[in-house]
Amino acid sequence: MSVAITSFLVFGASQVGTPGPANMALMATGARFGFRAALPFVAGVALGKQLIIWPIGFGLMELSTAAPGIFVALKWVSAAYICWLAWKVANLRLAVGAEQSEAPGFVAGLFVHPLNPKAWAMIVGGFSNFVAPGTPALQATAVIAICLLSLQIVLHPIWTLAGDRIAKTVAGSAAEKYLMWTLAALTVLSVLFVLFGGESA
Repeated sequence: MSVAITSFLVFGASQVGTPGPANMALMATGARFGFRAALPFVAGVALGKQLIIWPIGFGLMELSTAAPGIFVALKWVSAAYICWLAWKVANLRLAVGAEQSEAPGFVAGLFVHPLNPKAWAMIVGGFSNFVAPGTPALQATAVIAICLLSLQIVLHPIWTLAGDRIAKTVAGSAAEKYLMWTLAALTVLSVLFVLFGGESA
């Protein structure tokens, strides 16, 4: 009765470190507001995944068998929200003369993963594939939670810093709008992949 920690860390790194709605939001925030200003948002994104892990670990998915329609509806509402965020990213501009606003903060970051279909699919896949039958819920959930938070602490700031560095190169140039549209497109594609490409994405 245990969790396959090493295997799960490899799986988790492949998910947390690859393009998805959360990483695209982090990159776009770093690009628009700079790395330091984006750090509260980064912290919120990292901790927001805990809002999914613990309910799933303590049996939320059992409810899905009793009321599957609710979860299907939530999946599509979440996808619509992420696509709306992608539209906002597509229209952001990084140039000095662009409209000024404050960087999204910690609370805004908390909502990214609960409304992210990829995060739900990844966590369900983690519990399904890396937790041995009979493992106590508290033990399994704590291990999954600690592993994913550790990966996020390392990988989420990297995406945010990448956005910051890219912005310094393209801000105000002709390539700026193409960068933002590319980030938006990757966000939408990552959601479509989860919706139509399989639950293990």
